[in-house]
Amino acid sequence: MNPLSHLNRYFFKYRLRFFLGILFVIISNLFGVLPPQIIRYSVDLIAESIQVFKLYEHSSFTEALFSQFTGYLLLFAGLVLLLSLLKGLFMYFMRQTIIVMSRWIEFDMKNEVYEKYQSLSLGFFRRNSTGDLMARVSEDVGKVRMYTGPAIMYGINLIVLFAFVITVMVQVNPTLTLYVLLPLPILSLGIYYVNNLILSRSTAIQEQLARLNTFAQEAFSGIRVIKSYGLEPAYRADFELELDEFRRRSMKLVKVDALFYPLTLLLIGLSTIITVFIGGIQVSKGLISPGNIAEFVIYVNMLTWPVTSVGWVASIIQQAAASQARINELLAAVPDIDLDAGIEVPLKGEISFKNVSYTYPDSGIEALKNVSFDLKPGETLGIIGRTGSGKSTLANLLTRLFDPTEGVVLVDNAALTSLHPGFYRKQIGFVPQDVFLFSDTIRNNIAFGSMAAEADQISWAAEQASLKSTIERLPAGYDTVLGERGITLSGGQKQRLSIARAIIKKPTIYVIDDCLSALDTNTEKEILANIRRFTNNVTSVIISHRVTSVMEADRILVLDHGVVVEQGQHAELLRENGYYASIFAKQQREPAAQLPEMD
Repeated sequence: MNPLSHLNRYFFKYRLRFFLGILFVIISNLFGVLPPQIIRYSVDLIAESIQVFKLYEHSSFTEALFSQFTGYLLLFAGLVLLLSLLKGLFMYFMRQTIIVMSRWIEFDMKNEVYEKYQSLSLGFFRRNSTGDLMARVSEDVGKVRMYTGPAIMYGINLIVLFAFVITVMVQVNPTLTLYVLLPLPILSLGIYYVNNLILSRSTAIQEQLARLNTFAQEAFSGIRVIKSYGLEPAYRADFELELDEFRRRSMKLVKVDALFYPLTLLLIGLSTIITVFIGGIQVSKGLISPGNIAEFVIYVNMLTWPVTSVGWVASIIQQAAASQARINELLAAVPDIDLDAGIEVPLKGEISFKNVSYTYPDSGIEALKNVSFDLKPGETLGIIGRTGSGKSTLANLLTRLFDPTEGVVLVDNAALTSLHPGFYRKQIGFVPQDVFLFSDTIRNNIAFGSMAAEADQISWAAEQASLKSTIERLPAGYDTVLGERGITLSGGQKQRLSIARAIIKKPTIYVIDDCLSALDTNTEKEILANIRRFTNNVTSVIISHRVTSVMEADRILVLDHGVVVEQGQHAELLRENGYYASIFAKQQREPAAQLPEMD
């Protein structure tokens, strides 16, 4: 139960609904324990009436006695019906308070988990799979909701019903009550033994479900690759193996759960037999009436479902505890970057890297080593290097997706760590290497960079990214809905749309991370010319593996294995006849660079 203590603040938040729910549980059970007492009176009345009818079998009082007897039975039947209706009414109120409360708690928890996801740093998402993260916000929160709703409701109902029923039974006959309740400790011991099994097996199921979700998510995201390699049968077989493991673990839990129902039926049946046997002996001794036996049998059967539900409730609680432990682990994660810390200042665009190094904590790979450079407001910095040279790591440091392990990044002579991350990023136009588009219209994907953008601004941004004519040729134009991750567009079109998204923002600093690789040389030149035109007084960082993308920059940084091996202007670097010059010469000889992009 310890992991579930996190939910206490939600119960406090919805305390009015919670306490009203408890009140309705009490009232519904109060109306529930009264009908057996009325039935006791009815059975005793029938027994007494039979004796009276025998005494006055042939007298003139027979008809009057029968009429009176029928009237009492109808009255008792009416009372039982009325009490049942009242019990049902308050059970409805009970569900409308406790179950609805659980839905509100589920709503709040999903928002809390999602907000936590938003606050966590990039490194967290590198360490955790998408399937596992989705399982926590969906499956795990769903398990917890079952605890805050049905488990709480039936648990309270069980306690209240037991208190009422046992109180009434003890008042009638303590000895018979003791005999009737003898099988219940055996059930309690069984539940205690099985709880640990339920907890361990529930945890194993949730872990396997996370793996299953991850596998399915990766398969759906990479369906084009799977189909192009003809690996559908292999992936289907692998999915079947994962699913079979999930089924195997689920069946182990089901086998444990299956012990409860027959066990409780056996014990309840034994209680009924004891009630009739011991009750018959006490009736013969004149200690109780025949109606008391009927009353006790009804009470025993009233306890059948609550006692049976003990195992079900215990299973829900254990599964919720396992799920809440996973959620608590997530909520306890501390982001590397505090999104609420720092000062909010407008940027001028001056950037300095002072002996900056970065080592990835998970792999231990040193991506950057003692990188230093200065960039004045309005200048353009080009960064070039082979794959794995640290270009994208530098871009991530500049956008503060993570902080350097050594050295300092200065923006306008202030340490980047002293600036408010959210306010700072709003002034950055970032075009990542890995383009991500949402399953939405082209219009909304471009306007993502500036949510309040008007139609003419969206059109202008598309034109600057050399995408306007392509969009206008589409049947729905800007209202064309893209597939998942922009699957309906070519690689070059997706890159240009990503550039338009950054352009419409009109930021103080542009960071363009190798986003022109899928474009032909002419389109690349056109876009770069547009970028230079509207970023004339804006600081820009253009990262590429192509010399043509960076050759007109005010300064060029050449990276190799995370180290700055050369820096200067294009002409200077060519005269040095070093690493940059060799890259330029090699790329000049590549005919592939001249191939047009396929729309």
